[in-house]
Amino acid sequence: MGRAFEFRKGRKMKRWSAMAKAFTRIGKDIVMAVKEGGPNPEANSRLRAVIQNSKAVNMPKENVERAIKKATDKDTANYKEILFEGYAPHGIAILIETASDNNNRTVANIRSYFNKCNGTMGTQGSVEFMFDHTCNFRIPANGMDPEELELELIDFGAEEVFEDEDGILIYAPFGSFGTIQKELETRGIEILSSGFERIPQITKELTEAQMADVEKLIEKIEEDDDVMNVYHTMQE
Repeated sequence: MGRAFEFRKGRKMKRWSAMAKAFTRIGKDIVMAVKEGGPNPEANSRLRAVIQNSKAVNMPKENVERAIKKATDKDTANYKEILFEGYAPHGIAILIETASDNNNRTVANIRSYFNKCNGTMGTQGSVEFMFDHTCNFRIPANGMDPEELELELIDFGAEEVFEDEDGILIYAPFGSFGTIQKELETRGIEILSSGFERIPQITKELTEAQMADVEKLIEKIEEDDDVMNVYHTMQE
């Protein structure tokens, strides 16, 4: 198995723990998708993907419809996606994806977390190059052969296809998202969920005490409502 499989396995136990937090994040994704491409899922592939993800976290349909309606309101603030970079204790690189309607607030909060937990907030580009930006899709297994599917999807950008208890996972470079989404839909294959992840190229092994130092910072960051995802180079 490749790095995507190991990364997926390592993050398996670190999924969104609070359902309310998951709904908040999906709500922001809906606003950004609607502002970018309109409220019609048929004509907006990004919104279509977010709606699929809302089903994966059991978000009620009425919540989704309400979020779409709210997003079409001109008075609804748009969220700007901002990437933050830095180092946790013991030389662990940290990459933080946020969606915020108040950049000053988010910058101040992220900086305070680094300062309080003995980390260092970095400049743009200081650690991003240490991660591969990927897209992923989860589809039902339905007796499909992952190896055969991988061969069929290589021409569309797929790099790694494997099966786990959640179904079949397809990983590809960030830029291949639209191409693979279209091909799966053309084939009539149900997309259970999809998204983007940043996989560390190299990870660093730490002692339990050192890991606790890093996790303290990560947990602090993840509690922030503006934070969508946190990635790091610590071996899990």
